[in-house]
Amino acid sequence: MTARKNKRAATRPKTQKNLKEKSPRKNGKKTARQEEAGAWFEKLVGVMARLRAPGGCPWDREQTHATLRTYLIEEAYEVLDALDGADDVKFAEELGDLLLQVVFHAQMADEEGRFTIVDVIREIYEKMIRRHPHVFGEKRAKDAAEVLRNWEIIKKEERREKGEMEKEAAESVLDGVPRSLPALLEGYQLTRKAARIGFDWENVGGIFEKLQEETEELRQVLEKRGGKEIEGEVGDILFVAVNLARFLKIDPEIAMKKAGGKFNRRFREMERMASEEGMTLAEVPRWRMEELWEEAKGRESKVKS
Repeated sequence: MTARKNKRAATRPKTQKNLKEKSPRKNGKKTARQEEAGAWFEKLVGVMARLRAPGGCPWDREQTHATLRTYLIEEAYEVLDALDGADDVKFAEELGDLLLQVVFHAQMADEEGRFTIVDVIREIYEKMIRRHPHVFGEKRAKDAAEVLRNWEIIKKEERREKGEMEKEAAESVLDGVPRSLPALLEGYQLTRKAARIGFDWENVGGIFEKLQEETEELRQVLEKRGGKEIEGEVGDILFVAVNLARFLKIDPEIAMKKAGGKFNRRFREMERMASEEGMTLAEVPRWRMEELWEEAKGRESKVKS
């Protein structure tokens, strides 16, 4: 265990010398709420260890980091759904489910001799201190934009200290965006990073012009029956749409999820109304489908008002 800790310490970027003095904790004492949170967290870690131990839960013992990937993504999206609701109990419950995934992965890593939940917590704690020198250090940031610029600079310095940047030429503002992200989220993160150094439209009008330009290019390709070019042009339109969302401070992944949910509700309402008319939706004429869609929209608006 000691060797593992020393190895991690050797690759960890240096924290500020005044880390203890600048700790978020007031007067060096824990509040009652912090102590209670710590106690409950220890209980959760204990439960996870018991589930994974011999004689524990067969399902939990069978899991690997790979088999849990789907659950991690699902729980994150369930948190987003709960966030949009008014049920705080549900919101807290879904955050707990997401936290469990972190504890689950950390427990398995501990069993493998890789790292522990303590390493996970310490890493993010020290990272937050390092990346907020305007709060815990001597630097100052006049606005959120400057905070983000400083964040990227500090992040790059950390990666260099860890040896993740072997060549100066390999450095890029776009480093750190995983290709494994969902496509919309990847585009969002890439353009966010580029915008932080000024590579962005001056106003939203420019994005609408670009969207119109890309739409026209797709029309031209369709007229020529461009084959493989069609996919690229559609991708360009989607990428511009992602930029539009980012410029308007909207997460495109969340916006798309909401749009999908809206379509789901309205389509099911169309099916219900068609059933009342003694038909399946597939049997309804196309013109009538349009009417049912508008009726579904109208009913949804009345419910919201």
